[in-house]
Formats: sequence, C-alpha cells, structure tokens
Amino acid sequence: MLVKTATSDIFVHGIGAVSPAGWGVLPLREALAKGEPMPVKELTRPGWTRSLRVRPVPPPSPRPLSHARLRRTSPITQYAVAAALEALGEDAARVNSGALKLGIILCVMTGCVNYSRRFYDETLKDPATASPLVFPETVFNAPASHLAALLGTTAINYTLLGDPGTFLQGLALAADWLLAGRLDGCLVIGAEEIDWLTADACGLFAKKIILSAGAGALYLRRAEQPTPFQEGSRHLETSGQYPSWQGPGVGSSPSLTGENCTRPIVRLHSVTESYLFVRQQNRARAAERMRAELPAGNPEHLLCEGTQGLRNPDDAELEAWRDWPGSRLAPKRVLGEGLAAASAWQCVTALDALRQGQYPAASVSVIGCNEQAIGAHFCTTP
Repeated sequence: MLVKTATSDIFVHGIGAVSPAGWGVLPLREALAKGEPMPVKELTRPGWTRSLRVRPVPPPSPRPLSHARLRRTSPITQYAVAAALEALGEDAARVNSGALKLGIILCVMTGCVNYSRRFYDETLKDPATASPLVFPETVFNAPASHLAALLGTTAINYTLLGDPGTFLQGLALAADWLLAGRLDGCLVIGAEEIDWLTADACGLFAKKIILSAGAGALYLRRAEQPTPFQEGSRHLETSGQYPSWQGPGVGSSPSLTGENCTRPIVRLHSVTESYLFVRQQNRARAAERMRAELPAGNPEHLLCEGTQGLRNPDDAELEAWRDWPGSRLAPKRVLGEGLAAASAWQCVTALDALRQGQYPAASVSVIGCNEQAIGAHFCTTP
C-alpha cells in the first residue's frame, strides 16, 4: 500500500495523450474546450442483435508508429508508446544513447484484452490451431516491454494492475524512485483498449457507461530545468503534425505541438494515501478521506474530477467535492470511461491547463471503479 507522498522535488517535464479526440495533447485540449461529448460508435457483440456503444480512438493519419516491433502489437501498445514518446520529446534520444536512465510504470485495468479474447476464443474453438504468435501480446506487461525495447532502456520497468486510481499510485511510486536516486526520469502511463468483452462487462455495473480507449503519459524528473540537448546526438525532427525521432528503427511519433517546452514549470506537490473500498469504508467515506488530504483550494485553482454524468458512479465524488471553490473539468464527460487511461487524461488535462498559465494549482480526484479513492495535487513554480 502506498502512503501519502510528499514530492516537493518532483517536476513534470512532459505530457502525452491519445484519446477519442485524437493523437496528441492538442486534440485533447481542443475537445475539452468545446465541451461536446465525442461521437459514439456501435461495436458488435457476437451473438447479439443489439450493438454496444463505445468511443474509440480515431485512426491516425499518417500512421505515426512504424517501428518493426510494433507491427503486430495490440492497440493498447500503440496508444501507450505514442503517448510516452510525446511526453518524452527529445529526451527519447538521450534514453536510447544511455545518457538518461529512464524508468517505466504502465498502469492498466483491462490490459491487452483484444489479443487475450482472440487467443482464448481460438483455443476454445480448436486448441490445435490457436496461434502461439498471439499469446505474447496477451500478457499485462507487453506494452511496457515493447516501449522499453523501442527506447533501449534497461532500467526499472513495472506494470501496475488495478482500477483507475492505480495511475496515481504509479505517480507516487515514480516519485519514490526518483527521490531515492534510482533513476534520472520516469514515465508513468495509463492505457486501455476497447473490446466488446470489456464494453459488455462495464454495462453490467452501469448500463449508461460508454467505454473509451487511449492513453495518457507523464514524464517526471527530479530536476527542475530540462537537460540541455547534446550536440551530435540523435534528435527529434518535427515535420508537419507528426515529429519523427531519428533513432535506430524508429519511425514517427505523435505531435508534440511544442507543449513540453513551455512555462510555467509544474511540480507534483503530493499524492494522497489510497483509501480502499472495504466493508468498514464505503465509496463515500473513502472519497471524503481522500478529499481531506488535498488542499482546500481557492477560486483560482482547478479541480480535474472523474465524474461522467451518471448518478451512481458520480455520487460519492460529487458529495466529497461539494464545497470546492474553484473551476472544474471532467474529461470523462467528453471522452467516456477510459478506465486507467481516463485517470491519466485527468492528470494530462490538469497539467496542460497549468502549463498554459490558466491556473496556479490543480487537484486531481479519482474515485476508482471498485478499489480505491486517491488524489493528487500539482502546482506551478515561479
């Protein structure tokens, strides 16, 4: 269990996103500024005449990731790698050259469900013909493994499995590693993909939930100032919407839009304790205790909440934050229920607003599906 983490020396050096709004932080920002829910599409469920409603990630144009290792990977790996590369920016080359020791923490709830469902479907139909090539992509840590191989990092690499609150646990764990001097930087990624299996399962708990997919990434370092880029090393060249990292075997990554070079500098102030949903502590009580650990806020601050316009899933969070005096943003109301990706989108949204100079501080509230209530606070530095 992670306890409350003070992180006064941890700074956010980059953010990245893939969402139903598109590939990159800029489409995410624009979609939230409009405030209109992303289009819903129908997903066929075998054996049913009625389709499931989802908000998928739109296809990229052009294809942003052409590394040979990624050709047979599932969508969740594509999303995680794209968001990670956007967050890393030019530091991706420094990781590959060995000049920067980078840790990776991938946070998921359903994980590689596309290939898992396909593999077990083939096995049930005819075990003799089930493809062994599919199996390696069914394991939870496959996306983190692919990302590490692409970047050429052999540092600490964890995959955390849990409800959406796990992404904030990942931030606290990354801060611990950095403060202990085990790494130069750490990527924390929340990612999910869509399958009829998970869309159907979510509907059993809340019929109006619309499942979505994508990824969000935060690049954390202990140093406040970005490390100067070394002359003569491989670099990130931007051409049009998609920059291309000129390293061995790497094609192009999603748009950076210049966001990772802006000021003000943002600091990860704290991550609360994780308050579990147990018999002695229901969702409402867990949410209240999480809220009590975060700053009270003021009219100039931002709350990035996890509500999605559904009564039962939202009730505990709305009650816990009923006295919030500042502005609010709720990405799920626009993007849908992205599970681990959704809590990552909340953090990316809050950080993007801070880096745009819209607010001096922001709190992120995550009341998970079935495990925990947890929060985080970010603030700018002069």
